Order: sequence, then C-alpha cells, then structure tokens
Amino acid sequence: MSDAGLAARQVTVSYGRQRVLDGVDLHIAPGETVGLRGPSGSGKSTLARVLALLHTPEGGHVSIDGVPIRGARHRVPAAVRTRVAILFQSPRAATDPRLSLADIVAEPLRATGVPAPAVRARTTELADLVGLTPDLLGRRPHAVSDGQLQRACLARALVHRPDYLICDEATAMLDASTQAHVAAVITAYQREHTAGVLLITHDTALMSRWASRGVDLAARPASPARPGSADHRDRALSRRS
Repeated sequence: MSDAGLAARQVTVSYGRQRVLDGVDLHIAPGETVGLRGPSGSGKSTLARVLALLHTPEGGHVSIDGVPIRGARHRVPAAVRTRVAILFQSPRAATDPRLSLADIVAEPLRATGVPAPAVRARTTELADLVGLTPDLLGRRPHAVSDGQLQRACLARALVHRPDYLICDEATAMLDASTQAHVAAVITAYQREHTAGVLLITHDTALMSRWASRGVDLAARPASPARPGSADHRDRALSRRS
C-alpha cells in the first residue's frame, strides 16, 4: 500500500470502560472516495473524529502521507491539521448560534491568522461556490434552513483547501435538491484538488453512486476495554472492492 493518503493505523479508542474501536486500519488515497458503513454504535463517527485530528486515540495513530500525527486539535501544527476537514451530520450542532453564516465560514481562517482582506475574499468565493447569497451570509443559524446552514458548513470545511474531506452522514438531514448540490460541490472540489474523501452514510444508493470502494465497520460486542488484551484479533474492518 502506498504511503500517500490519510490513514488510521491500529487505532483503538475507549470511552470509559467501553472499547469503541480496537486496532482499526483504514486508508484513503488522494482522489479516492471511500464509503464507510456500519450499524449504529460501531464507531464510525469516532473514527471520523480521529481521522479529522479532533480526538487522540489511546492506541495506534493517524498518518498523512506516511508521516504519523501525534495529538489532536491545536496540539497539531496548523499546516498539518488544516489538511483534513470534516463535515458533520447536524449543522446546528456544529456551529455557534451567535455567529453569522459569513463568520462561520471565515472562522478557520481567522483562527490561523489569515489577513482580513484575504478572509473576506475567500469567504465570498466559497459562498458563491456553495450557493449562499449575500443576504444569507448576514444571517445567523436560527434564521436559515438546515440546508442553507450545511452549505455554510461545507464552505467552512473547504476554506483551507484540505487534501482530505470526511463527510459524516453530511447529507442525511438535507432535502434531495440540497443533497445533490452538496455532493456536486464536493465532487468538483475533489476532481480539481485530487482530494481524498471518506463518505460515512447509511444511504446505499448514495454510496454506490459516489464511493469508489466500500468498507464495513462491524459492531463490537458490548464488553469492557481491557488494556493489553488480544481483542484486536477480531479485526473491525472488512473491505469490498
């Protein structure tokens, strides 16, 4: 397997005494769309957060282009963590209700010290890309629909031109028209930038249309985590070409 790509290597995560992921491997190559399936409670969203560098696994690591990444969030240098972006299922849970849509899009740029003129230009560019009109940009989340807010979240996810985009049930709450638009924007971005995409969804039709290959994340039995155990022998992932 090539080192190029975003990868989870033997990733293990527990919440309290409950092990959620145990020795999981997953690889997303540049330009590839990998579909991730699995029942509720199988750890799909946890794996998404680990790959997005939002959660540090207790075992294993994430690597980008073969380079292991240690830590999460602001413990990872900005030049590294901005290479991966995530689009969550619920845009309302993923945004600050006090911010306008323009500020939501601009937030990651300001956090990394991008000058104000460049922030304004990039925000305008992305708003146009995702279909947000100037009047919508001035509104706060309570004054827009879920679809409009998810478009702002998509613009925010693309703001640093990430090499990898993780979509965690990102279209599940959208109507058919908005779902198609979001998918089209991501596909066009992927083609232009050779970005790798991880698509987490229960929608088999969407996965068959979009993903180049599928991966099944099996549910683990309800058992406490046991550090040092041999549970990793029951591998969590099975691949389908």
